[in-house]
Amino acid sequence: MRVSVIGCGHLGIPHAAAMAELGHEVVGVDVDQAKVERLNAGECPIYEAGLPELLAAHTASGRLRFTTDIREAADFAALHFIGVGTPIDADGRSYDTAQVYGAIRQLAPHLTRPCTIVGKSTVTVGTTVQVTALAQRLAPAGIAVEVVWNPEFLREGHAVEDTLRPDRLIAGVTTAEGEKAIRTVYAPILDAGVPIFVTDPQTAELAKGAANTFLGLKISYINAVADMCDAAGGDVSQIVDILGIDPRIGSGGMRPGIGYGGGCLPKDVRAFTASARQLGADRAATLLRAAEEINESRTHVALDLIRGALGDRTVKNTKITVWGAAFKPGTNDVRESPALALAHALQQAGATVTVHDPQAVATAMTRNPELDYTDDLPASIAGADLVVLATEWPEYREADPYALVALPSGPLLVDCRTTLDPEPWRTAGWTVHQLGRPGK
Repeated sequence: MRVSVIGCGHLGIPHAAAMAELGHEVVGVDVDQAKVERLNAGECPIYEAGLPELLAAHTASGRLRFTTDIREAADFAALHFIGVGTPIDADGRSYDTAQVYGAIRQLAPHLTRPCTIVGKSTVTVGTTVQVTALAQRLAPAGIAVEVVWNPEFLREGHAVEDTLRPDRLIAGVTTAEGEKAIRTVYAPILDAGVPIFVTDPQTAELAKGAANTFLGLKISYINAVADMCDAAGGDVSQIVDILGIDPRIGSGGMRPGIGYGGGCLPKDVRAFTASARQLGADRAATLLRAAEEINESRTHVALDLIRGALGDRTVKNTKITVWGAAFKPGTNDVRESPALALAHALQQAGATVTVHDPQAVATAMTRNPELDYTDDLPASIAGADLVVLATEWPEYREADPYALVALPSGPLLVDCRTTLDPEPWRTAGWTVHQLGRPGK
């Protein structure tokens, strides 16, 4: 099948490469000429496991190419994925869908034959109806242009895997033709047994926000429990194990830490909360807002843990190393990164901060140039008074505490992600403090 992917970012690039891997002929469209040139050369501008290899293989084979000319995509493809960004709006509560409507306004006038537009971007409920009306009004093909909403459920760092082997597909359709197009483009995935939920567009739009918001609720809930453990002297890691064994609950996504971040979860929770208020579901909005408030408080909770670890010393004039800049492991995405928020707060409190990350140093330097950076793990703690683990990269979990140079005042580690087994570190002489876990 000939498909286009409009918008080449964290969503569009993995999706385009995965569609080529499924056997489709693919053209990706982006407004950034420099990015398009890099992509056509097989160079990946974002970090995702397995993506550079997939991109290089399919640009070399000719099955995948990129362009800035949307007319070329309209002439070429029978199905058009919309994967442009929908950042949070200026009001801080709803999606800015300007890029979605902009893509439709550019694409539709060139649609002269029957085709299907498939929305991947996360949008406010009701968007599909408006997009359909706009596309059919502007397109020469008129009502022969189908619109389907097919929200993505990608985990950054696993985008290729989640596109090729998702746990479910959702298609918000209004016609049998739209459903047929979705089943055709995803045929290899469906043949592998992946379930598909065919719904109306409103259900598909709400499903994405509901999924991410539930995850946000789960993270905020266990962080609230971690605060209770800190107050009572309990061990939150054991509570996670106790709760997680219950099949109604499960431990997935229930790791205490400094909160969720990235380009999806924070904005999806905010926008879903706003949708609840707009729909008149005020009690639901109150519950969701509470989860947001807990997440927003995590930097202050981490600062209190760091102050407690320092004892009589103050944060001011302290040399602190922060391990982690990306909002999660497996990506170089630093959008709304709790790790960088904490690093910035430490600097504002008077500390000298050095940040280490295995993949995200370059992107972090762009967003937070006021901090110092290094990509050398042993060198990152040279001269530091304290190390803060802020992103749960395996490089930190698997690091040898004996091989790292001792800090001037004794090896002191604050694990804000409760990701380490503290015992090997304590055996090696490190003093370890963790959120929601009693120190020893």
